[in-house]
Amino acid sequence: MFAVQIAEGAELRPLEPWQAGEFLAHVEKARPHIAAYIPWSEVVDDEEKARHFLQRYATRQANDEGRLYGIWLDGELVGGLMFRTFEPGWGSCELGVWLSAEAEGRGLISRSAQHLIDWAIGTRGMARVEWRCVPTNSRSVAVAKRLGMACEGTLRQAFPHRGELHDVQIWAMVREEWAHRSWA
Repeated sequence: MFAVQIAEGAELRPLEPWQAGEFLAHVEKARPHIAAYIPWSEVVDDEEKARHFLQRYATRQANDEGRLYGIWLDGELVGGLMFRTFEPGWGSCELGVWLSAEAEGRGLISRSAQHLIDWAIGTRGMARVEWRCVPTNSRSVAVAKRLGMACEGTLRQAFPHRGELHDVQIWAMVREEWAHRSWA
């Protein structure tokens, strides 16, 4: 298994089915903070469902259709990133993220996303990496901006969650922009 140090005491590494208990404990702790934007956080409510969720991404990775990574801070799982979609044939993928409240403000998501975008574009040859978020999720919007992504538009009432339809902003980075970013 690989691990990438993203900050002092913080690692990015794969999140796998054998870690279902640890993942469930993390989701239970983070749920009050992330549930407004992360629908699966309300579904992952026992170890079997946690294992099923993680196995779904393990299968997607085996099929080259998605991936799931966790962020550990001082040995505790505090968040993660996922390639929700991963389409090598099209050269396009979507990166999604979540983070516990106590881990915010340390740049963990931004640095982790940089590593995964580098891999997707540089190693896998993706032409495009998308970032989708509800416009009211100011922290997610801020990360997309820090990464240098362009806001390409808003899908109106495209995200049903908690009995309401929410707008979804689409941010994206294309290969040429990533290669020429000023902070590389």
